[in-house]
Amino acid sequence: MQIGLYFHIPFCASKCYYCDFLSFPRQKEQERYIEALIQEIEKTSESLPSETSVKSIFIGGGTPTVLPPFLLDRLMKAIVSHFKLEPTCEWTIEANPGTIEKEKIDVLVQYPITRISLGLQSTHNYLLKSIGRIHKFEDWEESIRLIRSHTSWHINTDLMFALPGQSFEEFKQTLETIISYDLEHLSVYALIIEEGTTFGELYEEGKIKEVPEELDRQMYHYAQNYLQAKGYKQYEISNWAKPGHECKHNLVYWECEPYIGLGLGAHSLYGGKRFYNEEKLENYVAAQGNLTKLRHDEELLTKKMMMEEYLFLGLRLLEGISETAFKEKFGESVWDVYPYQLNKWINQGALVHDKKRIYLSHYGLDVCNEIFSSFL
Repeated sequence: MQIGLYFHIPFCASKCYYCDFLSFPRQKEQERYIEALIQEIEKTSESLPSETSVKSIFIGGGTPTVLPPFLLDRLMKAIVSHFKLEPTCEWTIEANPGTIEKEKIDVLVQYPITRISLGLQSTHNYLLKSIGRIHKFEDWEESIRLIRSHTSWHINTDLMFALPGQSFEEFKQTLETIISYDLEHLSVYALIIEEGTTFGELYEEGKIKEVPEELDRQMYHYAQNYLQAKGYKQYEISNWAKPGHECKHNLVYWECEPYIGLGLGAHSLYGGKRFYNEEKLENYVAAQGNLTKLRHDEELLTKKMMMEEYLFLGLRLLEGISETAFKEKFGESVWDVYPYQLNKWINQGALVHDKKRIYLSHYGLDVCNEIFSSFL
């Protein structure tokens, strides 16, 4: 059996104002955390059937590259020592500008990493500062230079739109600037103001506002058309890639394939169950890799739950879902299980039914959350 692996590094240099991920700037905890993570790696490896191999790895956070070189080396060594990687395994590490240094790259290139995902969000420095980013666009450019000078990694960068105070013209300039760097993959997300974040508090206090829906959609539609014209294929709601450079690890999530998350708060789908890891750092370290202590809220997925997830995750992909694949996986026709929802959205022009595939229309991409919730 092939699986995906996710490793969570919760440390970051500074918390961005929009971030609701499990992350914090507590650098003194790094070494003991990595030791605990390696203990979890060892126990997880022991728990897997011998024929298990890994098709994709994603090291996220936080900012994994805030770790010093010796800790990066320990973590990478533990991964390759304890898991059987497929020859075609895609291995991604997340990074932020300013945390990419030659000494760290020298460590990372010793391992079969194939891909790096570099946060940016905007090419306008005043916007970066306004959302709590501690780097400038010039730092991103230097990171790109270092990566390309010393590695053969494919590069993704993250961009955001609908930022407070961001104009359409500024977003347009960001896309046009980034295109000149000829990256293999782009993730382009709308800002969502989440509770518990700095932006969430400012929003409640009336100090920031969400951008108008019309501007949000104008930016998104421009990205769709512009990136397509520049040779990027939109294969998921927020992701574009040059042909053959789609993120395999994200496809594991969207196609409901098995994956195991290791590290603080990491989530898993494995053995027909969903579960997540301990979220308190002290408890995580104290568990010393004991999987029984680490894994919480283990939930056995019913057939109904698996069908629902297959629909709303699969429909995130621009190619949608296959009727044939659904029938093979669940033994029932998708039309027998969801006749009302499918006919409703097809009649409204939000879903398209073509050649035994069902997928979001251009309009459907704009109302996708409403579509997804109808299947739950």
